[in-house]
Amino acid sequence: MPTSRRYLLISLCALFVIGLAWVSLRSTAPVIPEAIKNGYSEALAKAKAGQPGAARVLYQQLARPDLKPKRRVWLHAELPNYPSSVALKLADADLQHESPEVRIAAIKSISGLVPNGQRSLLIGPLLDDSEQSVRLAAINALLGLSPDDLGLYFGPLQQAIDAWEQVLKNAPQSAENQYQLARLHLHNAELKEAQQALDNTLRLDPANLPALVMQIDVLDKQGQNDAAGQLLAKQLQAQPNSAYLQHALGLWLLHHGQSEFALLGLSKAVELEPNNKDYRYDLATTLYAEHELEAAQKQLQEIVQRYPNDRKARVLLINYWKESGQLQNVQILLAQLEQLNPDDPALQQGL
Repeated sequence: MPTSRRYLLISLCALFVIGLAWVSLRSTAPVIPEAIKNGYSEALAKAKAGQPGAARVLYQQLARPDLKPKRRVWLHAELPNYPSSVALKLADADLQHESPEVRIAAIKSISGLVPNGQRSLLIGPLLDDSEQSVRLAAINALLGLSPDDLGLYFGPLQQAIDAWEQVLKNAPQSAENQYQLARLHLHNAELKEAQQALDNTLRLDPANLPALVMQIDVLDKQGQNDAAGQLLAKQLQAQPNSAYLQHALGLWLLHHGQSEFALLGLSKAVELEPNNKDYRYDLATTLYAEHELEAAQKQLQEIVQRYPNDRKARVLLINYWKESGQLQNVQILLAQLEQLNPDDPALQQGL
């Protein structure tokens, strides 16, 4: 066969293979309907506002392979309010996403979707992630879990903590680094080291309230309850209108068995920051523990009215109303929950 014809045949074969591959890729690439392509803003708005159909459109957007990383991150912030097997599958898939920011967002989603005992199985592998920021997010998500909850990842977490400690110790001293170092020492029950790191934090940033509250916790763990109480009282005297400190006081009194007085601090925190749903939730559960069911219900109702997407408050309010026999209210909230997310585990379990 002449050389020219041989080259021609080879060229034709190559073109055929390329064409076949192109057709194959076109046929396997997912086709995304225009309504879904253009539905991102609506989905995010529905999820934030707790509107009917929120879970469905949220899942549709997270299932898109073409969604930009920043948009995936914003959607993951809403996902824990819409739990289901689909939500967990989407979050789990994004643990492997090429963007570190998305992997971190997926870690936070899973922390909100999955109970402690199961969380380590999903997040644990990211303790070896190639990106330091992702490894640190995985450590933060697993800090505080018991050895039983950590299971196979107890050892890897300790190794990751040791490595992070070394990084923090070698880095230029800053309030943020020292605070993180204190958290790691506290996890390892290294109380004196935690105290030193917190002293450094407050020396560098005297207004760091989280560090101050952690210092009170460390004093308590060392058996210095009086010193802890005096430190908290001193700070409250200097900043009586700090909702953060009033809330900390309520939790501290609660921890020390003074629930009646704890209610004063928790109520003051809500009064100072009425839009803080975490403060209001803690007040509601403390009221319930004190057998003030109606008052607890009112606090939860306020959360649901202000934040219709807050599933935790909604589910607890359903339980409280059921306990008081207000079945009509129970049915209304269950119907709303089903409109939001028909696959919610609370509905599947026959709440």
